[in-house]
This record gives sequence, C-alpha cells and structure tokens, in this order.
Amino acid sequence: MKITFVIILFHSFLFICPSSYGQDGTFKLTVVVENFRSSKGAVMVALYNKEGSIPDEHFKRYFKIEKAEIINNKLTVTFYNLSKGSYAVSVLHDENKNGKVDKGMIFPKEGIGFSNYQSINVTNRPKFKKASFELKQDEIIKIKVIYF
Repeated sequence: MKITFVIILFHSFLFICPSSYGQDGTFKLTVVVENFRSSKGAVMVALYNKEGSIPDEHFKRYFKIEKAEIINNKLTVTFYNLSKGSYAVSVLHDENKNGKVDKGMIFPKEGIGFSNYQSINVTNRPKFKKASFELKQDEIIKIKVIYF
C-alpha cells in the first residue's frame, strides 16, 4: 500500500513538474563535421569557454571534450547541459591517434578546424575571441576541417 502511494505521488510530481530538456536553463550544442580527407584515426572535438584557451595544441585547456570515430566521412558530437554563455569549438582529425596536434614546419600535418573559421593562415590564427559564439538556446554548428 505504501509503495503504491509513493509511485502515485512520484508520477503526480512528474506530471505537475515536467522536466523536458532545456527547462532547467541548460542547452545542448551539436557539432557537425563532414569534410574529412579520410576515415583514418579519430577526431577530438573540444569545447572552450574562456578567453585565451585556444589555440590548445596539447588539449589541456578545454572545458569539455569528446573523442569520436568518423563514420561515412561525417562526425556528429553533442555537448549537453551547457549554461548560457560564450563558447568556442576546435576539432582535430587525429589521424595517428596520439592526442595532440602534429606540426610540420609551421602548420599542422593533420586536419584542424575552429568555430567561425573557414581558413587558417599566419595572419588568421585561431583565437577564442574570433572562434567564440553566444549559446542562448540549443544550437547546431558546422565546423570546416582544414588540411595544409
């Protein structure tokens, strides 16, 4: 009898206070990447929330990070429970799976990408200020992977 009452009380609470995603003041960010040169290796998708956090060649200053495999030349990663605020995303196509950006003389040997960047060069280096965007609702962003 007591168990039945507790179950009814619990379901009544759920009905009165529905808990659909986003009502708690948090949001989700979905990152889509489609232009990989191969399916070799893995992809690191890092989320940043502080000025000065990117570039981050050794992936030590991120807020959240996901590692995923490329499937059919595409990758989708979703970050959940994010507060309203400024964020930036970086992507590394880590072809040799060593967890860092491998460099040639100046530029990376593996593919990299950042939110709000279509190209990277000596005068257009990644910075949080340019890569950042305001998250105020659930968002889907596309990142272009750049190979040198």
